[in-house]
Amino acid sequence: MEMQQLLSMGFPDELAAEALAATGGKSTIKATEWILNHKATSSNHVSDSNPSPVQPKLDRFFPFQSKPSFTVTASSQAIQQEQEDAGLDLEESTPNVNPPSKRLKLSPSNTKPASPVFLNHFRGHKSADNASKSKPHEPLYERMRPRTIDDVIGQDHLVASNSLLRSAIERGRLPSIIFWGPPGTGKTSIAKAIVNSTNSSQKQQCPSYRFVSLSAVTSGVKDVRDAVDEARKLRAKCNQRTVLFVDEVHRFNKSQQDSFLPVIEDGSIVFVGATTENPSFHLITPLLSRCLVLTLNPLKPHHVEMILKRAVNNLDKGLGKSIGLQVDVPEDVISFIANNCDGDARVALNALEIAAVTAAARSQDNKKSEDVKETDSLDGQINQENRAGPSFNIVTLDDAKEALQCKHLAYDKAGEEHYNLISALHKSMRGSDANAAIYWLARMLEGGEEPLYIARRLIRFASEDIGLADPSALNQAVSCYQACHFLGMPECNVILAQCVAYLALAPKSIAVYRAMQAAQKVIRESVGQNEGVPLHLRNAPTKLMKELGYGKGYIYTPDNPSLTQDYLPPSLNGYKFLDWPDRNTSN
Repeated sequence: MEMQQLLSMGFPDELAAEALAATGGKSTIKATEWILNHKATSSNHVSDSNPSPVQPKLDRFFPFQSKPSFTVTASSQAIQQEQEDAGLDLEESTPNVNPPSKRLKLSPSNTKPASPVFLNHFRGHKSADNASKSKPHEPLYERMRPRTIDDVIGQDHLVASNSLLRSAIERGRLPSIIFWGPPGTGKTSIAKAIVNSTNSSQKQQCPSYRFVSLSAVTSGVKDVRDAVDEARKLRAKCNQRTVLFVDEVHRFNKSQQDSFLPVIEDGSIVFVGATTENPSFHLITPLLSRCLVLTLNPLKPHHVEMILKRAVNNLDKGLGKSIGLQVDVPEDVISFIANNCDGDARVALNALEIAAVTAAARSQDNKKSEDVKETDSLDGQINQENRAGPSFNIVTLDDAKEALQCKHLAYDKAGEEHYNLISALHKSMRGSDANAAIYWLARMLEGGEEPLYIARRLIRFASEDIGLADPSALNQAVSCYQACHFLGMPECNVILAQCVAYLALAPKSIAVYRAMQAAQKVIRESVGQNEGVPLHLRNAPTKLMKELGYGKGYIYTPDNPSLTQDYLPPSLNGYKFLDWPDRNTSN
């Protein structure tokens, strides 16, 4: 196999056999390096009249392509340097367009040993030094974080030219902030960008601010205390302030949140917290009073498209670092990911990276298959000139769909989005909009909501919003709950939809609901709550109770339908709670 690969590269039989014997015959790479070293050494002793050294067909390792929509390559400067180190002369200067007639040629006069970096390109890997600098192991979304506030895409209400953040950066006076928004909207990115922008605007030898990041998932009060102690030392030493960023700050309990209060007040740190949960429910009031709460919105599709295109086109830390190969990402793939990530840039970048890796793997498999077929030809040589089509990786729409698996839905069964959606369902039914009600029901079920929770809310709705206008609505809701309990998901989804549609189209009345509210208000606020039950309404099962006047004067209505009596305490006589026609009143 190694012999065939060397022959396919254009080396003579004798030279290939000699190289395999010298290197142990187990590594094509070592044999290639031996040949290049051997020929480079021997070329110094060859006269001009002797034949030039063998020209290996190295161009099979370099993909040639026509210009795609968006193309990712390794750093052009790094490639050029490695080509020079390997003695290569690139005739075509255009990085993305290399027609078959333009080849990478090994100059006989400049032939020298191939560098390890050049050989690593044969394997499809970077050198160890370059890998350590570019950190290719980091996810694409981490590498593509904006460095300064000018690089932030979306959230224009926070980063606009006249915004509060811009003014704070220009003046070098950052307030303590809490960023609240859905995942992947830029909370961490904006926090880091603020610090970098402030330091760059001040132009001092010692940066004005130092960024320290903690996560409430893995950190505790001790970590906060250590960060504060270090911040105080730096403040005393060079007047450098510390921005303490705490991700998922809502996971800290009350006592842990209390630990931030004194250090925010004395200016030891600038506190920046990030949370996906409503601060009103999950953060203590004293902390909220010391911080500016800024809300981030889900990114719009055109914002996500800009972020994806920037990742595709960035040569230093973009998509090329993830796969080490050229890749073409068409517009329809960018648009599909942007419209199906639910405004989450992290989800979008992850999907793009996974789709590109899938495309690269498929292309590599196809390349291996072609190499095997061409190696088995009569002369054992690769006819590079007759290859049909460009040699690059195309990310298809199917790759993007496979990467996303399904449309990403922002839903948290225990968080704010849970209550937002059930509120939308309730209000759509109240407004008699069955179409919208079924939509919000489907959103909840697709997000993984427990069907019995929805069924319980429908029972409440049947009495609160329909009530006496259609008493059978309550029976429908209770039957829906029982059916959902018997069947479970996914079979009960239609049962829930039927009940939701029935309740939305039913006549509405909140008379019972308002009557209950009015009665409760009177009980809490009026003197009637302390009044005893009138004697004529009390039961008198014993002789003593009768002697005390219990039940005295009570009129038995079935025997005296025309007579009236009071049923409320004396202080509430005449008070009307339920606004509903009297059943004894004829229409």
